[in-house]
Amino acid sequence: MGEAGELSPAAHAESLAKLRETELDVLVIGGGVVGAGAALDAATRGLRVGLVEARDWAAGTSSRSSKLIHGGLRYLQMLDFALVREALQERGLLMERIAPHLVRPVPFLYPLITKFIQRPYIGAGIGLYDALSLVGSKNTGLPIHKHLSRRAMLRKAPSLKPDAFVGAVRYYDAQVDDARFVLSLVRTATKYGAIAANRTSLVELLREDDRVVGARLRDEETREEFNVRAKTVLSAAGVWTHEVQSDASGEIPQGVAELKVRASKGIHLVVPRDRFHATTGLILQTAVSVLFVIPWGRHWIIGTTDTPWTLDKAHPAATSADIDYLLGEVNKILLTPLTRADVQGVYAGLRPLIEGDHESTAKLSREHVVTRPEPGFAVIAGGKFTTYRVMAKDAIDVIASMLPGSVAESVTDDIPLVGAEGHQALWNSRARLAEHSGLSDAKIEHLLNRYGSLIHGVLELIEKDPSLSEPLEGSEDYLRAEAVYAVTNEGARHLTDVLTRRTRVSIESWDRGVGAATTVAELVKPLLGWSDEYTQREIASYHARVEAERESQEQPTDEAADAVRLSKHERDWSSTPRFASSPASK
Repeated sequence: MGEAGELSPAAHAESLAKLRETELDVLVIGGGVVGAGAALDAATRGLRVGLVEARDWAAGTSSRSSKLIHGGLRYLQMLDFALVREALQERGLLMERIAPHLVRPVPFLYPLITKFIQRPYIGAGIGLYDALSLVGSKNTGLPIHKHLSRRAMLRKAPSLKPDAFVGAVRYYDAQVDDARFVLSLVRTATKYGAIAANRTSLVELLREDDRVVGARLRDEETREEFNVRAKTVLSAAGVWTHEVQSDASGEIPQGVAELKVRASKGIHLVVPRDRFHATTGLILQTAVSVLFVIPWGRHWIIGTTDTPWTLDKAHPAATSADIDYLLGEVNKILLTPLTRADVQGVYAGLRPLIEGDHESTAKLSREHVVTRPEPGFAVIAGGKFTTYRVMAKDAIDVIASMLPGSVAESVTDDIPLVGAEGHQALWNSRARLAEHSGLSDAKIEHLLNRYGSLIHGVLELIEKDPSLSEPLEGSEDYLRAEAVYAVTNEGARHLTDVLTRRTRVSIESWDRGVGAATTVAELVKPLLGWSDEYTQREIASYHARVEAERESQEQPTDEAADAVRLSKHERDWSSTPRFASSPASK
């Protein structure tokens, strides 16, 4: 008997079969946080829902965020109080009820430059931030903001330049592993009956009598195409919104109103935690935006940028100029400057912004829009990670209006994600778990913070094969059992799925996962039925990916970096025999 919402190889094959034979109430295109959230919303209203993603769950924007669940102090500056209040209410729900195992509080310092002007202004703003978090929600238990003197600030962040600031305001927000959160959404949706298949792309929408009635899909691993019948289709494709709305020629069908989305690139740096000393995160005001320095386990995440991107959407590339910009900004406040040699990992993502009249993407709206461009078809775009649940609810409300009969109201504000139930009790019992499993307390805490009450699935693998308790090469934070569990329970289909999203080896190890690639490939090879040749191609493909990333990050411009990434593009999955004999997924 598998876990609730198990995404095993067999479940993947079964989902593809069900998509062929089931008439859906709604087919959701896009497996990021909004698409996964919409699938969960629809499934918990009793609708027959399918969810497909062309690559891997959260492979795009939703695995490349700042890892924050926050209201957004910058939106207070824009006087967008409604957006901030909504986001803070969602932050409370996520921490209290929906995903307390994945969403955790994190303190930040807002350093102050002037005593008599900035301190009351910033203090009032953060005070309003605290107050908005309490409107219409339970107390999340987060401490309210506190003013700190320069001396108190330096006790919490001794690596700051002492003469650069007069003090700081400390406040709290929350953080999350975005890719794991999306995966948990998908698993929870399947627990409630959704049919979910990654590596399954949209070929074109199916139309009859001027109405969308389903979609033609492609299994990206076999290249087989098939039709899915659906009463409605929802596009939650983010920066790929234009492609979903287009017909086979790449044009928007005549008479259909297009929702236009502009891509904005944001990059983040990952540096070891010991490169500078602080017990809190930092938020800094730059000339164009804000800069976050976020504690992330043994690391810091530094970001982000906000620049237009019009090149390859699948592989946004960080340039040397992007990296130098972030280093330059953070070095303005550090006693010992960071250098390129301190950068352990780099990742780039694209924000889907509703197109407006502004030239700068930093000024485009983060608010979401749901449209009905034609009968049977709805599109959602915009928004931010924190408010995914509200976006999903609004999208399914529109879908419900296109379905016959009545549809139940959204209940996702009261649906915990898989792994949430019983998490606190297990956390309180973590010493006993460590004693029983033979793992260290630190390893058990690591697993609880990633899997919550699903930790038993990982521990069972170790009990059956104690060698799986060993860490992956080059990344002592992750166990071999986690690579196996990624395939047996979490829908990983390829080596890059395991190393970049099920774990964060690709950005948290100095070699970006190259050392672990062979071990992981050999661990998952029998589970996915790979042939020897295919296994070697997977390893070579991952090595090429890392090489392309490193080389692109030495380029001065987006165009040069993009050209490097495309020259070593992720290969066509069908170009090599996949299976050793009969596939394990059948």
